[in-house]
Amino acid sequence: MTSEELLAVLAAVGHAQRLRVIAELAEGRMYVSELARRLGMSRPLLYMHLERLEKAGLVVGNLELSDDGKALKYFELASFDLHLNVDTILAAVRADDGRAVDAGAAPARADAKGPEDQKGLKDVKGKRT
Repeated sequence: MTSEELLAVLAAVGHAQRLRVIAELAEGRMYVSELARRLGMSRPLLYMHLERLEKAGLVVGNLELSDDGKALKYFELASFDLHLNVDTILAAVRADDGRAVDAGAAPARADAKGPEDQKGLKDVKGKRT
């Protein structure tokens, strides 16, 4: 697992509504309309949460036809076993760059754009904020 994949999983489970979705799906697979009714959530909002969970590999969605020809989107939990500890984080970082992590080096910020970004931001007039 790379750090990007790890962050996707953590972001997916880091929301109360998505935890509720996982809890409902723990009872078994369910089509979206039924899941939305149980959660008291609109289908568009539920689809947003399901997409996040699916991208993280925590749920799986399948489109199926009912006996009367309606297309129903079913979701179920994927098999996952999440353990978060230092070794998990180190393995994810190593998977990113293929080399051992130097324990003494400060991690690089993904959003850093240059020396000014690392020292502090300047406002429009050039003053430090």
